[in-house]
Amino acid sequence: MSSITPVNLYEHPKYKNVYVVELEDGSTRLATKNLVPGKRVYGEHLFKWKDEEYREWNAYRSKLAAALLKGLKELPVAEGQRILYLGAGSGTTVSHVSDLIGRRGIVYAVEFAPRVMRELIVVADDRPNVIPILDDARFPSRYRVIVEMVDGIYADVAQPEQAGIVADNADMFLKDGGWLLLAIKARSIDVTAEPSEVYKREIETLSRRGFEIIDVVHLEPFDKDHAMVYARFRRSK
Repeated sequence: MSSITPVNLYEHPKYKNVYVVELEDGSTRLATKNLVPGKRVYGEHLFKWKDEEYREWNAYRSKLAAALLKGLKELPVAEGQRILYLGAGSGTTVSHVSDLIGRRGIVYAVEFAPRVMRELIVVADDRPNVIPILDDARFPSRYRVIVEMVDGIYADVAQPEQAGIVADNADMFLKDGGWLLLAIKARSIDVTAEPSEVYKREIETLSRRGFEIIDVVHLEPFDKDHAMVYARFRRSK
C-alpha cells in the first residue's frame, strides 16, 4: 500500500505535533509525524507532505485520537517526555504517543496479555523509545526496577478499580504536577451500573488520591460507554 499525497497538511491549531490532513474527497484525518518512515503499525494510511511522512491517527482505533476529536481541553503529551502507559495492548496508540514524544522521550508500555505483548514487541523493535513490559498494572512494584519517574501516565486498563490502579502507579512513578489521561471503560468496571455513575465513582477516587480533574470527554461515537479523563497529580506534602 503506497503513501497518499494530500491536498493540504498542517499542524492542528490546538494540539502540538498533531496534524490535520485534507484529502481530495474533502475529508480530513488526524495524523502524527512518523518516527519510522515507511512503517505502518495497524494498517493506517501514510501521507507524504514536503519530504516528511505522516501516519493517519484513526479515532476508531485509538481512544486518544477520539478524545482529541471530541475536543479534549489540551494534549499534555509532549516531545521528550517519559510516559508510563498502562494497558498498552498491541501498540496502536502507543505508536502515536511514540511519534509525539520523539526519540528523546520514552514510553514504558505495560501489558498483561502475552499474546498481545508479542505484537507490541514488534512495534517496539522499530521504535527505540518504546520499552515493552510484560506485567500486571495492579502490581507496580514489580516493574519499579525498570520504570523511572515519569511526566505522565496514560491508562487504558480493562479492569475494575481502574482509578485505584492508576493512583497506585502514580504514587510510585508520577512527578508532582504530572499528567494523567485515563480511558474509563464503564462496562469493564460494572456492567450493571449506568456509565455516568461509573465515571463519577472513578473520578471521585482520583480526586481522593491527589488528582485535580481538568477535563472529561465522552468518546461516543468512536467508543461506546467510554470517557477520557484528563487530570494533574499533586503529591501530598
